[in-house]
Amino acid sequence: MDRQRAPNPSWPAPGVKGVSLTYSSRIRPGTPFSPLAGRILGTDAWTADAGPAGAARLVDTTMLYAPRSGGVKRYLLAKRAWFAERRPGVRHTLLVPGASTRGHDGGVATIASPRLPFGDGYRWCASVRRWAERLAQFAPDLIEVGDPYGPAHAALEAGERLGVPVVGFCHSDPAALAKLHLGEWAEPTVRRRWARLYRRFDQVVAPSRHIAERLNEAGVPEVMVQPLGVDTDLFHPSRADPQGLRRTLGLDRDTRLLVFAGRPAREKNIDVILEAAERLGDPYHLLLVGAGAVSRPQPNATFLDYRRDPKEVARLIASCDAFVHANAQEPFGLVVLEAMACGLPIVGVGSGGISELVDEAVGQLAEQPVASELADAIEALFERDIKALSAAARDRAESRHGWNSTFEGLSGLYGRLCEASAARPEMLAGWC
Repeated sequence: MDRQRAPNPSWPAPGVKGVSLTYSSRIRPGTPFSPLAGRILGTDAWTADAGPAGAARLVDTTMLYAPRSGGVKRYLLAKRAWFAERRPGVRHTLLVPGASTRGHDGGVATIASPRLPFGDGYRWCASVRRWAERLAQFAPDLIEVGDPYGPAHAALEAGERLGVPVVGFCHSDPAALAKLHLGEWAEPTVRRRWARLYRRFDQVVAPSRHIAERLNEAGVPEVMVQPLGVDTDLFHPSRADPQGLRRTLGLDRDTRLLVFAGRPAREKNIDVILEAAERLGDPYHLLLVGAGAVSRPQPNATFLDYRRDPKEVARLIASCDAFVHANAQEPFGLVVLEAMACGLPIVGVGSGGISELVDEAVGQLAEQPVASELADAIEALFERDIKALSAAARDRAESRHGWNSTFEGLSGLYGRLCEASAARPEMLAGWC
């Protein structure tokens, strides 16, 4: 049965019509802060001598965690680092799929899961019951789930069993993906199931207004918008070696070097980026990092394999002139933020999450994800002051999108949810 939630109008999601932050009916807002909430929020109630027995336990779980994972994995690893530094009173655990079931290895636990065929290293939740049991073993005070698949159902089951809040962070739009891969006939069914699932969470979080609105349209009206962030020290213009990269690629010094980094997924529209580069010809050259695995070779494009080292990714991106992204339905666009932090202007499509990160101050947007419009946008970008755009992109990433802002916002949510649930004595069984 779906959990009924009462709206809390004091916490709206800014800029999203019909979308606001709410509590579950079992969560009682307005109660005094407990030491548990204080530890999560970092308030004075968080005492320095609170040992492991008094620590709050936050568990993140998802199947979107693989050797070549993208934004969800980077978000989770950044969260682990942030909590370790800023909230030592919180024990943070990741439960993700693996080849075998293992305990904590640096805070990451795995559960044995079969590989997805042709899934580029991703693994599937074979048993919701076993996944829920594994989650319950950690005795969490709060669970966050980062996908709408088996782990989401397992987290809800474990949350009901333990009486703890469960947050659903919606990093993807499965209805849009169903339409893309299967056809329009598949979208309504997937959308209904998507909405039915997310209505069961104590709180739904979206990384962009685009995803919040999609959820709202599907029948999930109460969503908190919390943009993701970027490591502005790791992704930094100082890592650039533009002439060194051009020598390595065998390119002229004056080459206008475009870059895209990411998975070769259909929704990324890699073929559109390649066709746009082909239309442009000299002096443009396209560098695809990780995304060109299934693409045909062409003279003005270079394909590099996936790079595991984020410093190497940062060096490659920072050494180019502009970042190109052609996904019109991107849920957020973390790699775009990383490129902006490296000081690159962005060429993208004026819809989806990208349109919330990019405007004329930091790049150029095409109306549609078609090669002709993307090529025109690239040419228009280079007719402008690239140095000024680069400086503006870096400034925006640094001033608006540091990870600290993301996790301070989420910590406030976690603390309030845990405080309200801990205020009910029957919820305390099994925590102490």
